[in-house]
Amino acid sequence: MDIIANYGTTLILVAAVFGFFMAWGIGANDVANAMGTSVGTRSLTIKQAIIIAMIFEFAGAYLAGGEVTSTIRKGIIDVGAFEGHPDLLVFGMIASLLAAGAWLLLASCFGWPVSTTHSIIGAIVGFALVSLGSDAVHWGKLGGVVGSWIVTPALSGLLAYFTFISVQRLIFNAENPLLAAKKYVPAYIFLTVMVICLVTLKKGLKHVGLELTDVQSWGLSVAVSLVSAVISAFYIKRQRYNPKDDKDMHFSNVEKVFGILMVVTACAMAFAHGSNDVANAIGPLSAVVSVVQSAGQIGASASIAWWILPLGGIGIVIGLASLGHKVMATVGTGITHLTPSRGFAAQLATAATVVIASGTGLPISTTQTLVGAVMGVGLARGIAALNLNVLRNIVVSWVVTLPAGAVLAIVFFYIIQWMFT
Repeated sequence: MDIIANYGTTLILVAAVFGFFMAWGIGANDVANAMGTSVGTRSLTIKQAIIIAMIFEFAGAYLAGGEVTSTIRKGIIDVGAFEGHPDLLVFGMIASLLAAGAWLLLASCFGWPVSTTHSIIGAIVGFALVSLGSDAVHWGKLGGVVGSWIVTPALSGLLAYFTFISVQRLIFNAENPLLAAKKYVPAYIFLTVMVICLVTLKKGLKHVGLELTDVQSWGLSVAVSLVSAVISAFYIKRQRYNPKDDKDMHFSNVEKVFGILMVVTACAMAFAHGSNDVANAIGPLSAVVSVVQSAGQIGASASIAWWILPLGGIGIVIGLASLGHKVMATVGTGITHLTPSRGFAAQLATAATVVIASGTGLPISTTQTLVGAVMGVGLARGIAALNLNVLRNIVVSWVVTLPAGAVLAIVFFYIIQWMFT
């Protein structure tokens, strides 16, 4: 208690710096989930992707990042165990932010798409183990995180595989691909807009006072999707193409349509991602601020100070602009060759998996979801279409993320504890 009373302002300032560092890491690594495929298919240039992601990621983080955040991300440790040791919780949260941020920096430099959520979870588990022991950790929830390494990529991969196969058979294998596109693309637009609406409503707008039931969310999504499908059908039919164009030119025109779809999907995913994953940085930061301002009292949740959300949003934007291109390159071009139609299949599968996970409570990583979807698209063209060396490095980085976060947090925890005691 004396430590918090004597060093409260200093602890908050240190936590704010490391929280910004963690948000920077999220921008550098995780934003590739929303923009990597768009860049890989050349639907957007890297510069355009960065500008769009900056706008929508910041909007999601600032406008819908939450008025109240869970003190401990995903409830992975027992908050009650720290009731008599609030200083240990504060030291641990600061160490976790620094540890997760450091791991994300290293991964981003190598172009590894890792999970920011798993980075902070590993860090929190690490400091909890050395401060209060294994009883402070909810091992069941940690087991669900590990299980998601297999379930998440498999689910999104299957959805992407069948989505791309359907596009291939219904449109590209047709006698007249352009005519087939006019017939079937409105249906894909319906599915795309519906999934986007569900992702945005369930992950992007749940904290802004928009209290919608599942029935209302589905109803609104279906209505918006129907309107979008009708408008798109009218637009596509109005387009006039030279009937003398060969089949390759028809393919090119069809890919342009999917390119537009990809850009729209990427914007919505960036907004939802910013609103959801900013909690990885502001959750521990809010915990520190709450404990210090309440003179050591620990609550199950913490109100977010007015300056924390902008801090997280700005950190994400700067991280994206400074180092985001490396992970974008890995996701967009390193795993397999993507065209707009293939990238669309991967993005739609990623968004659909997020919706399924939100409805079932399945713990997922958006990074692993997208990588699995890109793999599924690649497998649709045969195993030779995948860069297995890149995939091996990605999978290894996933497995290493939890223990790396834990080890770094343990080291930083002892250093911070030594500095303030």
